[in-house]
Amino acid sequence: MKLISKIILCVLIYLAFMLALFPARLAVSLAPLPANLQLGGVSGTIWSGSIDVIKLQQRQLEQLSWELSPWALLTGRAKLDFQLGSRASAVNAKGQVTLAAGGISAEKLRFEAPAEFLMAGSRLPFRTQVSGDISVLLDTLVQGQPWCEALSGKVFLNRVGIRNQFGQYPLGDIELGLQCVAGQVQLATDEEKNAIGVAGTLLLKANEQLEVKARIRETQAQSEDLKKALPFLGKRDAQGYFPINYNGKIPGL
Repeated sequence: MKLISKIILCVLIYLAFMLALFPARLAVSLAPLPANLQLGGVSGTIWSGSIDVIKLQQRQLEQLSWELSPWALLTGRAKLDFQLGSRASAVNAKGQVTLAAGGISAEKLRFEAPAEFLMAGSRLPFRTQVSGDISVLLDTLVQGQPWCEALSGKVFLNRVGIRNQFGQYPLGDIELGLQCVAGQVQLATDEEKNAIGVAGTLLLKANEQLEVKARIRETQAQSEDLKKALPFLGKRDAQGYFPINYNGKIPGL
């Protein structure tokens, strides 16, 4: 019996070491990855590893590293600390993500990318092009139906500009608050958080639907093209605001 116990103990220790040192490259080769996803330079283990290049359709990410907590797995969760690129990288992110049977949650997550990266492959109406950088800072995210159960954070649109066949519209910097409203993602801003006189909300709904309820007034910071375009939004109210309303499919999808 003592011999059998020693053999079992040795086997368990061996399996533990094999699991702890399981190569990330081998795990990736065994995983059923989408056909349009390419990974290059995979190294380390499934617990602590890195990927040099990730290509997904027209987008490319670089220098992804992660640390997976083995202790969280004992509670039925996968807790992952990750970093994508660095603050000097055009596309970078950092945070903690937890996967459980109930869905995904995240804490202290930061994501930064140029608009061109996010809009890659999208076809906007009127040959519209978007420039600038986008920063997302999430304090808390808990997945729910259709999108969220809890959400708090901010979105910063930096040096944003829009250009289409009608003109050029530099929008500058815009700050938006993030929260969860009845399972839907809401972004909200007011005139104190931008220089172009816009205030209102944007609601991301189920089935790729978008609802915008906002208003905008003329300000000195607006370009002449933007000032000339405001009357096309609708009738100006008594306070000098033009309506910005939309309810339909997300443009470009």
